[in-house]
Amino acid sequence: MKKILFFLSIILGSHVFGQESVKGTEELNELILEKSSEKKFPDVEKSAEFPKGLNVFKQMLATNVRGKKIIGDENMSCELVFIIDKAGSIIDIKATGNNQSFNEEVIRAASKIKEKWIPAEINGQKVRYRFRVPLTMSFDK
Repeated sequence: MKKILFFLSIILGSHVFGQESVKGTEELNELILEKSSEKKFPDVEKSAEFPKGLNVFKQMLATNVRGKKIIGDENMSCELVFIIDKAGSIIDIKATGNNQSFNEEVIRAASKIKEKWIPAEINGQKVRYRFRVPLTMSFDK
């Protein structure tokens, strides 16, 4: 029942947002040429996308969550943030929310998804792209 509620909350209640831009030709060149160690996420011409679609990604995430590992019986929410690198891999996965065990389980579930994404592009060059996915989970009492 917990997985069903989690799955439904992901499908019905989440939105994915790309990172807002850092404008300017100099910043763009630094990102593309990797001259800077700073993480910059400029506007992209083509956003990163999951090859099978975002709903399939959400289903995979819900399937990987182990409800028994989550401590708590309240409504839980977190914000999952990850980066799609130039090769299409998910890296730098972070989750912030009101329940630490839920955050850790969502990070673990996301890291289990090994399928490559189609990277974002600027001027035909593949670039890193940051995704933010808000998640909520409710338990029956």
